[in-house]
Amino acid sequence: MLERLGTQRLLALFAAGWLLFNFPLLALWDHDATLWGLPLFPVALFGLWAALIVVLAWAVEQGAKSRSTAERTETTAAATTGLTTGPISGPTTGPDSD
Repeated sequence: MLERLGTQRLLALFAAGWLLFNFPLLALWDHDATLWGLPLFPVALFGLWAALIVVLAWAVEQGAKSRSTAERTETTAAATTGLTTGPISGPTTGPDSD
């Protein structure tokens, strides 16, 4: 379920980036204004791009943390119950165990 949430976050981030860098919303910044002596349009493009990268990094890190937590929980549960997810080794009994 956590992987599904991560996928949904990345798809939402893709859609947000697509909308932010598409004509109707991008045209909001196309004015003859300056910000700290720089034209507003390139500053807005760079700011939106940087914000998108920061949010993407956060989303990917959240996914990595949730996966490592899930793996730790699975390992701890297997260690306390004696259950393993790998192949079973040890003595076997049956007609082929001569």
